[in-house]
Amino acid sequence: MNAITYHPIGVIRTPFTDVEGAPIQPVGAPGVRGTVELDSACREGLQDLEEFSHIFLLYHFDRAKTWTTVVVPFMDDRPHGVFATRAPARPNAIGISVVRLTKVEGSTLHVEDVDMLDGTPLLDIKPYVPEFDCREVEGRGWLKENAAKVRRMRSDGRFG
Repeated sequence: MNAITYHPIGVIRTPFTDVEGAPIQPVGAPGVRGTVELDSACREGLQDLEEFSHIFLLYHFDRAKTWTTVVVPFMDDRPHGVFATRAPARPNAIGISVVRLTKVEGSTLHVEDVDMLDGTPLLDIKPYVPEFDCREVEGRGWLKENAAKVRRMRSDGRFG
């Protein structure tokens, strides 16, 4: 396969400086504030974004360990295939979080519900559109027994 190269378009700023103790999903970080400092060359791309209450941030897990095909995720004590988890140690260490957009100020986005580490490289921004993105699901896999834990769960550093 040919290599694909991405370049960060900005940096995400949050209060979390260490992998250990960071929330593992945005739902576990209600109201936690951060900013997205977008490269000034991308500033015009923010036009009309403030009309959306939530956005997807796609970012690089720059502090994730080398990936393996099977991991023991944060919310379980049994091994699962990496693609059946949201573990940051992945073949392409790309993360995704839905955050609340509270303000656009120049090339800075003010956001809430941040679960990423301070200094995380930003790859892309997309608006969250419930009509496209919210789905009724029939299966939650191994998470069906553990989904309630996510609000309390914090990283223990195993992937960083």
